Amino acid sequence: MPTVAPLDLDGHILAVEFLADVPFFASANGTFHRLDGGERVSEAHQGMLTAIRDPYSESLISGGEDGKVLRIAADGSVSELATAPRKWISQVAAGPQGAIAYSYGKSSLVRLADGTTKEFPEERTVEGLAFAPKGLRIAAARYNGVSLHWVGMSAKPVDLEWKGAHTAVTFSPDGNFLVTSMQENALHGWKLDSKPGAEARHMRMTGYPSKVKSLSWSVKGKWLASSGAPAAIVWPFQGKDGPMGKAPLELGTRANIMATSVKFHPLEDILAIGFVDGMILAVRVADNKEALLRRPGKGAITAMSWSRDGKLLAFASEAGDCGVVDISA
Repeated sequence: MPTVAPLDLDGHILAVEFLADVPFFASANGTFHRLDGGERVSEAHQGMLTAIRDPYSESLISGGEDGKVLRIAADGSVSELATAPRKWISQVAAGPQGAIAYSYGKSSLVRLADGTTKEFPEERTVEGLAFAPKGLRIAAARYNGVSLHWVGMSAKPVDLEWKGAHTAVTFSPDGNFLVTSMQENALHGWKLDSKPGAEARHMRMTGYPSKVKSLSWSVKGKWLASSGAPAAIVWPFQGKDGPMGKAPLELGTRANIMATSVKFHPLEDILAIGFVDGMILAVRVADNKEALLRRPGKGAITAMSWSRDGKLLAFASEAGDCGVVDISA
């Protein structure tokens, strides 16, 4: 059985991420807790709404009820990137060349490394942001679809339309697909690598018993795992048409206990699955082999993150019941 180092924090934990092999836990009360030879705390926001890992640097990006966008470095130091007084920053994204994106209301904003900011107005409230893996391009999820903006150009955005509320957005690692989670119990996808002028092809991924709140791509982008069912629903993306006409895998099936968080291993096609009762399973995609990483605990698992070498898994729950699992033990 893997060893678990527990950490009991007060309140709702929004996210957990590793920086230089140190786990950082982001609390809704505005603080970051890091386990670096003991618990250390960084004060950041007056109420935190979101925190993500910057894939291009050893830092985190966060947004809060105080209208601030902050960068948290591996040593726990906090620096301000942007501020929008009296606005709630509930969406942030990190891109190449030091760019970051954030949103409030009906505006998406991109701050470049030199400090200049570009604003992209939307017709509806922005619910999700993501940078494309190639080129400086952002996707803004909103009601009835997604807007794609080239940051360095004044061209009109590409509008990907699909009726309904789109609440989160993610690009596949190769940039060929864009997937949103929806207010209804479904994902929706578009194939983007069509010829110029051609319409993006749709992918409907439905049948979930509840809303999808967690998505994770496998290391080479062959699979997209999702929560929202009593198993992790894992869609195949290795073919040129992605999951069109294909059934997903169901990993870690448990009778009526919902999967609330999913996170692929950084080196192998192994998926960590967190459930509403606090249990965590690791499942190998190739043969469905399961390993129990954590027995049920307090609160639904809200976030998980692997260390770079894939030997440590940090997890957080909505009850502040957190910890780090050492799977090499």
